[in-house]
Amino acid sequence: MVEKFLERTEFESYEDFKQNYKLHIPEGFNFGYDVIDEWARQDAQKPALVWCDDDGRELRYTFGDVKRWSDKAANMFAAKGIKKGDMVMLMLKQRPEVWFLMVGLHKLGAIVIPATYQLTPKDIVYRCNAAAVKMICAADDPEIVAHVDAARAECKTLLHTSILGEETPAGWTSLRAELDDAREDWQRPKGADANKATDGMLIYFSSGTTGMPKMILHDYTYPLGHIVTAKYWQRVEEGGLHLVAADSGWAKFGWGKIYGQWICGAVIVAYDQEKFNPVKMLETMDRLKLTTFCAPPTVYRFLIQEDCSQYDFSSLHHVGTAGEPLNPEVYHKFHKLAGVPICEGFGQSESSVFIANFEWFPVKPGSMGKPSPLYDLDIVDEDGVPCEDGVVGAIVVKNTDKQHPTGLFREYYKDPEAMAKSWPKGTYYTGDTAWRDADGYYWFVGRNDDVIKCSGYRIGPFEVESALLTHDAVLECAITAVPDPVRGQVVKATVVLTKEYSPSDGLKKELQDHVKKVTAPYKYPRVVDFVAELPKTTSGKIRRMEIRERDAR
Repeated sequence: MVEKFLERTEFESYEDFKQNYKLHIPEGFNFGYDVIDEWARQDAQKPALVWCDDDGRELRYTFGDVKRWSDKAANMFAAKGIKKGDMVMLMLKQRPEVWFLMVGLHKLGAIVIPATYQLTPKDIVYRCNAAAVKMICAADDPEIVAHVDAARAECKTLLHTSILGEETPAGWTSLRAELDDAREDWQRPKGADANKATDGMLIYFSSGTTGMPKMILHDYTYPLGHIVTAKYWQRVEEGGLHLVAADSGWAKFGWGKIYGQWICGAVIVAYDQEKFNPVKMLETMDRLKLTTFCAPPTVYRFLIQEDCSQYDFSSLHHVGTAGEPLNPEVYHKFHKLAGVPICEGFGQSESSVFIANFEWFPVKPGSMGKPSPLYDLDIVDEDGVPCEDGVVGAIVVKNTDKQHPTGLFREYYKDPEAMAKSWPKGTYYTGDTAWRDADGYYWFVGRNDDVIKCSGYRIGPFEVESALLTHDAVLECAITAVPDPVRGQVVKATVVLTKEYSPSDGLKKELQDHVKKVTAPYKYPRVVDFVAELPKTTSGKIRRMEIRERDAR
């Protein structure tokens, strides 16, 4: 299938890949018809999806099944009056129906809004009114029902709520019954009802590490941007089982559990885990014999705390990580346990993979890798001037006014102020800082708001966190700044300890001395706070802003 969209699929070197990767976008491309239906036409029995949970239940679906159920979903939505351009929010966890409904909405031309099941009533009201949501489809979860019911009266455009499960609460309809009853004979729209490449297809709400979440609008070419993500970074294989640790409400789902993976013909694993349990995940990885795996660094940090010697990793051909920087210590421990290196990638909800460790060059632990061929990336200073190697600056995407990169979002929906700030004069500012070494590798420093300015030094939180994580006592940590009357700011470490250690003044001093030995002494945390857990966004990213706000109070 990949050959349908690329002039070449094989490359001799990274330089060859960067210069000669050429993407062909069919006019009116639609993932539902041009990928799912095409796979089903070629081989209706081709495996597409494996669903499983911690109770040992397992369901398997082919591309023929996905076509059939997505056609029924399109008919179901159309019968409710949902049409091209309408907004539908999905809170479906990792139930199989999330894939059927997303593809069905793409076929219909409606706009999908993936949402985490952890949204509060306030979150639901904000999203529904900001995007003019007409329908919510939810998993069979009493908390989701309670939160949607509590929000319903304030959601001005919400017309329909439908739920999976055996019982249907008052005010809801049965999603399974409606899908079962829907017709299968869905036809691809034509003329004005058909989608254009630049039409809105998908909206992610930003994870909200700073301020209120923004609406990130992607068009119908977005799935094609993830060919690089899936084939050349995650290195999925046709027919191979691919598992990404991500809920359907996260942008990581779009990165790793639907678009690029199905274009490549991989079998997506839907691991419907109600609560993360590292032992259960290891057992599932062993039982299914995965080919490829991807998870945020947080997951790897917990996996390596378990006795991994009893699990068979021999089927794993490739593993990756994204979401936050991967600390070298975690990289080395997992590499030793599983026998495969963790290949880091970097990007945003706004994009496909920007930077990654591709197959043509060795991994440097702690580095994000090198830029994707889809993006004209650079590191610039405060005046927009390109930085020399070794100098920290802002990561930007240049020349977007000349050609819009496939995979990059279309706009911050209904937010011209955010657009003007982040995307002036054809250059998109990611809001992240990094430096580039002499070999062309990029090294993450932090979000602009996270960089600490202490006594004239600029300290990136990641480098201090990496130093702390080399100590056996540290399971997780977050580095932030606290005000200081003399130095302006000083470094603070908020630390989650491993099972074998307990908080003490002696351990604080030991950790401070450890950082002084591992990295430049001026970077050591002058303040150390032990906590049971770190505040995180619903996508698993550490909310350093919340720690800073709590300290300010």
